[in-house]
Amino acid sequence: MYSRVYVEITDICNRNCSFCPGTKRAPRRMSTEEFKIIAEKLKNITKYLYFHVMGEPLTHPDLAELIRIARENGYRPAITTNGTLLAKRGQEIVEAGIYKINISVHSFEEGKTEDYIRYIQNCLDFADYASKNGVLTVLRLWNLGYDKGRNIDTLAMLREKFPHEWTQGTRGARIRDKLHLEYGERFEWPDMEAEDRGNSVYCYGLKDHFGILCDGRVIPCCLDREGAITLGNIFNDTQTVEEMLSSPRALAMREGFTKRQATEELCRKCGYARRFG
Repeated sequence: MYSRVYVEITDICNRNCSFCPGTKRAPRRMSTEEFKIIAEKLKNITKYLYFHVMGEPLTHPDLAELIRIARENGYRPAITTNGTLLAKRGQEIVEAGIYKINISVHSFEEGKTEDYIRYIQNCLDFADYASKNGVLTVLRLWNLGYDKGRNIDTLAMLREKFPHEWTQGTRGARIRDKLHLEYGERFEWPDMEAEDRGNSVYCYGLKDHFGILCDGRVIPCCLDREGAITLGNIFNDTQTVEEMLSSPRALAMREGFTKRQATEELCRKCGYARRFG
């Protein structure tokens, strides 16, 4: 089974963060009926659904219902969010049964100071509430190498909010039970218009995960934001998900990665994959 599948419930976002390239696709939200199709078709493929590729999942009006549907079908649902709507909708998704939430707390790294402070405080208040209610909560600082100086302030606010001893790790820290801080380098998203970085590439796409865009297209990894490598469409009944993942194109990609070779042009232009050597 795959460790997770990224299900993009919407490509609509309420922010224009400096680290995110956005998408050229038409604005779209996945319907509850479409999500039920996905929940049925992925039952033997994964137990973890991550509501994210592009877009902000908290902008979806039916997010709580989608979480409940996932839970009823035996999944552990997770979201990645910029955190701006947690003050309004945080309690709703916790009560719906969200299993894990990743919060990108560098979303205001270039914003006004007063907006940044209010934003961080809201994120930390929610992190406190969610983790105390059993939700695995991860605060992400995936901006190493680009920090505008606000990581120092962010960490100071974290220490003030959670002053007890942290358990430090190589890529972050365990703040307390169910609450973690995670570091990561800022990276360049794969883009067909980007420079070719060469054929030597290793990736976990199609090994432990794949993605589904909000229009149903199945993609090999969570960073193929435009669907440049489309393996099929999950809303099309003529082909099963298993058949899509075992197609000649998918098999070539998977075999290529075992040899650290890219078989797709998009993979040659991916900055994120370089962190795997």
